[in-house]
Amino acid sequence: MSEAPVITEQRVGAIGPGRLILVVGPSGAGKDTLLGLAKAACADDGNVVFARRLITRESSASEDNEEVSAEAFQRGIADGDYAMHWEAHGHRYALSRAIDDDIRAGRTVIANVSRTVIAATRRSYANVVVVSITAPPDVLAARLAMRARVSDGGIAQRLARTVDESTATPDFTIVNSGVADYHARQLVRIIKGERWDC
Repeated sequence: MSEAPVITEQRVGAIGPGRLILVVGPSGAGKDTLLGLAKAACADDGNVVFARRLITRESSASEDNEEVSAEAFQRGIADGDYAMHWEAHGHRYALSRAIDDDIRAGRTVIANVSRTVIAATRRSYANVVVVSITAPPDVLAARLAMRARVSDGGIAQRLARTVDESTATPDFTIVNSGVADYHARQLVRIIKGERWDC
């Protein structure tokens, strides 16, 4: 399967004024863990929205995703339901067009996406912040082995996946190899526009 992203273009000018925070990084980096902790920390802030992805595979306890069939996913594309969609690890992913309404209302939307959508998203939205969450290779491998999610392919294949970094340069990088609560606080500070590296 191709991993080329699609950002649906149905607008004149970039969408704003709210912020779109893209959380990206390799499999096993701990993105879902930090996002879950950050979501809990921001639960009382009505201006912060954590977008749910639609995915053509089974949901898991560690992710806040909505499972959809391949047929329903294709219908969503045809009906223009998605702000963006992409393919990775043999599955299809999308974000609902509802994020556009939140961003137009001035809210901050946080989404776990593929690094392949960064360049197109920066063209389509007025205020995009990219947060890369990563970890050393041995940590990534250990986490993927513990996850044991067969539907996503082999560990070596996932670790070997590359993206053209010239179009995917992050604004912030969190090396998630320490205490999850600490790194989640870094993410929350980025979300709130505060100094994050302390």
